[in-house]
Amino acid sequence: MIRKASLLLAGAAAGAIVALSLTQTQFFTGSEANAASADTYRELNLFGDVFERIRSDYVETPDETKLIESAINGMLAGLDPHSSYLSPKNFKDMQVQTSGKFGGLGIEVTMEEGVIKVVSPIDNTPAARAGILANDLITALDGEQVEGMTLNEAVDKMRGPINTPITLTIKRENVEKPFDVKLVREEITIDSVRYHREGNIGYIRVTAFNEQSFDGLKDAIDSLDKEIGKDNEKGFIIDLRNNPGGLLDQAIAISDAFLDRGEIVSTRGRHADETQRYNAHSGDLAAGRPVIVLVNGGSASASEIVAGALQDQRRATIVGTRSFGKGSVQTIIPLGANGALRLTTARYYTPSGRSIQAKGIDPDIVVNQELPPDLAADQTNLEPRGEASLKGHLQIEGGDGKEKSGSLAYIPPNPDDDKQLHYALDLLNGLQVNSEFPPDPSRGIPN
Repeated sequence: MIRKASLLLAGAAAGAIVALSLTQTQFFTGSEANAASADTYRELNLFGDVFERIRSDYVETPDETKLIESAINGMLAGLDPHSSYLSPKNFKDMQVQTSGKFGGLGIEVTMEEGVIKVVSPIDNTPAARAGILANDLITALDGEQVEGMTLNEAVDKMRGPINTPITLTIKRENVEKPFDVKLVREEITIDSVRYHREGNIGYIRVTAFNEQSFDGLKDAIDSLDKEIGKDNEKGFIIDLRNNPGGLLDQAIAISDAFLDRGEIVSTRGRHADETQRYNAHSGDLAAGRPVIVLVNGGSASASEIVAGALQDQRRATIVGTRSFGKGSVQTIIPLGANGALRLTTARYYTPSGRSIQAKGIDPDIVVNQELPPDLAADQTNLEPRGEASLKGHLQIEGGDGKEKSGSLAYIPPNPDDDKQLHYALDLLNGLQVNSEFPPDPSRGIPN
């Protein structure tokens, strides 16, 4: 019997705080595998023969561990783009990403011209309290030059056990000489939910689905209710653009936050007894107020679960462009000290029974985002970015083979140029001014 842990993921995530890919995943007890045939065992003997020949006769002494890992990755790569082997380090990194907490300094960073550039310090963290500023350049970590390191290597060095020290060498604009800053690592919580008011409308951006996301959404709604006033609030915009996914249970919880009843999502595996259905519980945190969900080609997996559930239940209007189209479920199977196996085990379906695999969520209202001239002139930026463009992607069951790709995943850095956001704001404001009757919360926003 294969024992599987109980972690649920959805999507693929990469960021400046951590650079790591995740897929929608679930852990639950699996069934025993069928016995392999005699032909299969003969093929395994062939693998053993090839391995021994490489080990004994290759021109250089090979790393046997890497040989095995490469063989495993090759086997999984032949299945679909989301099945893979996680080395012990990658498995640990994935757990950090999904927990939303780690021992670190509290700075978002990127790589620029061989050095680490601070994007921004996170409020109330060691970096912020020490006066680290956006655009500072980190040239050395504990005296070791970062030139030649990858971004991931530098991030790994900045992370570490809580209450341990590290010294950063900082180069700052208009400061003549680099200077050292000594910091002590603390527990850092990744803020996956950010919010603010837009007049009498609550804007909530969910950047990923980690263990903190539902609590972050609830806190955002509570704060906006107090700041704007429930009687004055015209509705909420939930921005899932460029959100690559994360934990499945968080996608379900966030969908449930806006629903009083009905199915949220179902997963169907190879065997009929593996079908699972997840239903909403009574209680709408938005109290029936209108909801608009923004999506684009970077909205994947868990994001598509939320958008699909609220769309099918007619609780929200989906605005933007077609989503990524990742409708498969991966199970993370821990392998003890050897890392973990990430294996595609099911497809998921929206409440109406739609599989969005390689198709994506089509918005109720399509609003294309205009590209700046430098991007529009580069035709490589206009190539499909969705699941259907990935080599070896799962075909949709009963499909006609005409899969769709998600649209270009682009959000203008300047909110003033954000056409999709402005459309959503105008729609909510217009409803309150022009609608003769209040919107029916069971049907979402009319369109």
